[in-house]
Amino acid sequence: MGATEPTVHPSAPRQSAEAPKPGAERSPVRNLKRRPHAKVLVVGGGINGVGTFRDLALQGVDVALVERGDYCQGASGASSHMIHGGIRYLENGEFRLVRESVVERNRLLRIAPHYVKPLQTTIPIFSTFSGVLAAPLRFLTHKQQGKPKERGAFLIKLGLSLYDSFSRAGGTVPRHRFLDHKRALAELPALRPDVKYTATYFDASVHNPERLTLDVLQDGELAGRTGAAPGQGDTARASNYVSLQSMTSRPNPGTGRGSTVRLRDELTGEEFDFTADVIVNTTGAWVDLTNQAMGSASSFMGGTKGSHIVLDNPALLEACRGREIFFEHTDGRIVLIYPMGDRVLVGTTDVDADMAEDAVCTDEEISYFFDLIGHVFPAVPVTREQIVYTFSGVRPLPRHDATQPGFVSRDYRIERRGPAAGGTGAVVLSLVGGKWTTFRALAEHLADDVLAVLGKERQVSTAQLPIGGGACFPADEAGVQQWIKAHMAPGRDADRTAGLLTRYGTRAEAVMEYLDAGEDRPLHSTRELSVRELEFMAANEQVGHLVDVLIRRTSLAFRGLVTGELLNEVAEVLAVPLGWDAAARKAEILHAQDVLKRFHRVETPSLVA
Repeated sequence: MGATEPTVHPSAPRQSAEAPKPGAERSPVRNLKRRPHAKVLVVGGGINGVGTFRDLALQGVDVALVERGDYCQGASGASSHMIHGGIRYLENGEFRLVRESVVERNRLLRIAPHYVKPLQTTIPIFSTFSGVLAAPLRFLTHKQQGKPKERGAFLIKLGLSLYDSFSRAGGTVPRHRFLDHKRALAELPALRPDVKYTATYFDASVHNPERLTLDVLQDGELAGRTGAAPGQGDTARASNYVSLQSMTSRPNPGTGRGSTVRLRDELTGEEFDFTADVIVNTTGAWVDLTNQAMGSASSFMGGTKGSHIVLDNPALLEACRGREIFFEHTDGRIVLIYPMGDRVLVGTTDVDADMAEDAVCTDEEISYFFDLIGHVFPAVPVTREQIVYTFSGVRPLPRHDATQPGFVSRDYRIERRGPAAGGTGAVVLSLVGGKWTTFRALAEHLADDVLAVLGKERQVSTAQLPIGGGACFPADEAGVQQWIKAHMAPGRDADRTAGLLTRYGTRAEAVMEYLDAGEDRPLHSTRELSVRELEFMAANEQVGHLVDVLIRRTSLAFRGLVTGELLNEVAEVLAVPLGWDAAARKAEILHAQDVLKRFHRVETPSLVA
């Protein structure tokens, strides 16, 4: 959950623009109402909640998940799109987290190769010994003492050598390499001419975090269908656009255990009761508000806002030479610039978040981003007209009081609240912290805690289990080209086949079967989508709003490719499977325009009469 769009927690102030509410009951909601209880209820559909849902489903646990917005709508969808070991966490002494992160990075490169790719990363360095005296003080106090001291080559070399020692475990990434001034400029000629060295190492990126989250979710749903006992029905059920409103101590009438929560379908306004023995709160920065809604206020969280911009700037794209530029800005903040396809992602900020306010990228943050670009690429011009998309999210960090945001731990912990002595109410587990890279290990930890409460043993490890369309994914570019050639068909050329493989991984085969089962045509407003593919998304991917397709089922909004024509055409196609009449279709277009403008600075001309 998060503040990427107008979907606030029930305890927070309502947004001024309400999302449209189509009246048809959705099958995921119907499945929850038909059997209104589960052993475990996961609240929150970001990557950590969805990962926990998948893990529990694979253990044969009867589990349900609800998310009050769309899956991966909050902080999970507003990340820097990196799967990384967190080299900068070494300075905070978080060696356990770095070790776990690099192991999980290497693992995700193997089990989710359709979305997680190696990322060459270069650090430009402008001094040799700067920061050597300040570093121990930062390590001990977790504070910046006085004016920031730039980290020089000596410190960076030390950190990368330690990072290599962690990275080699179970991985095949190359060791880091240093280049002197002359060779650094030969490799990256647009860098500041006074660069003394560059240090290059490998991490990883995830270009489709929303679709990876959806893959993890669908793995869990599949496990619940195939592992359920005869007559039991699905044992892994999930629905987006369902919020938790309150909780009472009333137990499940069938078992006499657990608690009852009041759930609300955010698309229809209908409310219903649901019981569970264990409730897992993975609502990110909203953990405290969710606990408050359940009648037990907490003060675990202290989220910070991070913003990014996406640029259509060919000169900056060329300057990066296909790699991430990762460096320390003048204020001591670690920032990044890196290409994603034909766009360039720039981020990020790290400021304490006001949970009563929308998380949006401000004018001041944009000026900061332009300044950091000029810090390393002074000859590359950047204008606000080149911004095609902005996004912000609230990191689910622990409460940190006087600790400066950049020094707050990115590790996680699990807080447990049980029923009163002799009581039969639900055990509530609240996740505090967590990061994208470690979601699988974190979910394993959370699932093991749930299994202990239930008195069950782990049946399946997820450590080597491919995720969704990562199963049997081609190992190299030659394999990708061979796969594309083998799956081309009349009306589906190489570009269209490649696009489906990029969007779905090897699950594209099931999509192609659906496309080939009826008459299809590409959209007039984009060649990247067809009518039947949109119908497939509506039938299989829990599309609740038009904007879900633009932001989270595709990357059209991220790349600045949303037009008024596209909004109208996608809404028209979705209207049939989702039951939108003319008024609902118009409301969806206006809602999408509002979300894109308010939260992402995307202006689309209105073609609605």
